[in-house]
Amino acid sequence: MSVNLCRWRLEKAEKTFIEGDQLLELGSYNGAINRFYYAAFHAVRALLATKKLDAAKHSGVIALFNREFVKTGVINKKASKTLSMVFALRSEADYDDFRNFGLQEVKEARNAVRSLIDEISAFLSGTSREGS
Repeated sequence: MSVNLCRWRLEKAEKTFIEGDQLLELGSYNGAINRFYYAAFHAVRALLATKKLDAAKHSGVIALFNREFVKTGVINKKASKTLSMVFALRSEADYDDFRNFGLQEVKEARNAVRSLIDEISAFLSGTSREGS
C-alpha cells in the first residue's frame, strides 16, 4: 500500500469537501453537489489505493469500491448507496438542463458524503496503525 498516495487522496477529498461547503454557503447548490461528489470520489480512490486498485472511469471506481470493500463487509452498504446517489446527483447538476438543487437536498447529500469520508478515514487510520 502506498501510504503517501492514500493520504494525498484523502487530503484532496477533505479539501474538495471544504470547497463544497463554501459553494453551499454561497448558494451555488449545483456547484456544491459537484464538489461533494468529487470529495467522495477522492476518498474512495484513497481506499482503493490500499489494494493498489484504480479505474479509468468513475463507474469503474464505484464498481471496485463495491466489490472490494462493500460486498466484503469492510465498509457498510450505506456508503455504497451514498456514492451512487451523489454520482447521479453530480451528473444531473453538471449535465441536466434546468436542474436546480434546493438547500435541503444539498445538505442531505453533504451529510451523507461527510459520513462516507469519515468512515473511510477511520478505516485508513486503523490500517496505517496496523502497518506500522
